[in-house]
Amino acid sequence: MSAFRPGWLPSLLVALLLPGLVWLGFWQLQRGDEKRQLLASFEARRQAEPISLEQLEPMRDPAYRRVQLRGHFDSEHSLLLDSRVRDGHAGVELLQPFYDQSSGLWVLLNRGWLPWPDRRTTPQFDTPDGVLQLTAWVYVAPSGGLNLRSGAATDGWPRLITQVEAENLWQQLGRGGLPFEARLEDGPASYRVDWPVVAMSPSKHLGYAVQWFALAAALLGLFIYLGIHNARESRHEPSHRHA
Repeated sequence: MSAFRPGWLPSLLVALLLPGLVWLGFWQLQRGDEKRQLLASFEARRQAEPISLEQLEPMRDPAYRRVQLRGHFDSEHSLLLDSRVRDGHAGVELLQPFYDQSSGLWVLLNRGWLPWPDRRTTPQFDTPDGVLQLTAWVYVAPSGGLNLRSGAATDGWPRLITQVEAENLWQQLGRGGLPFEARLEDGPASYRVDWPVVAMSPSKHLGYAVQWFALAAALLGLFIYLGIHNARESRHEPSHRHA
């Protein structure tokens, strides 16, 4: 008599579900490792001395590098990135073109978060005049870019948008600029600039991995219990064979 009889339906379900649960657990571990590497790279580049846009422009991997800028803002073409939440409060991020005199290039500077408690009125902000010397760091979106054309929520300026692509902005304005945004460091020209580097921390990925592995272990344990239980029940059934 077999000591393990789980039945064909539980066996099929476990064969289908168990590999997926295990894969999800290892995928979360991999994502956690990627986030740790990203955070380490971010921290190393944020500790480095800022470079010029001329040095930055030919780089293949400009993300998180600090840049030193000297020039002026274009206050006539401001972008308000909608649906940005801080501490449970709705707001926008203010992005403005900045002309760097040393390189002759434009860069789209994100000056930070502004509260927007009343959507019936435009968020209030000021633009510094004159020549400024600023430090920023390059932000490159992990997938897809900010799309100005498809994401425009309003016409006119300042323009309310849901997504932005810097290249489209330069094409619209007929200017030569860098194809990514730079985020200002804390200073007199910035608003709230406490952006998270990653949306989910490595520890959260580890927690999710533990949950997936726990579900896999529970499923396997239930499958083993069911197989042993069914085998015992089968051994205790009375025989119906006739002589």
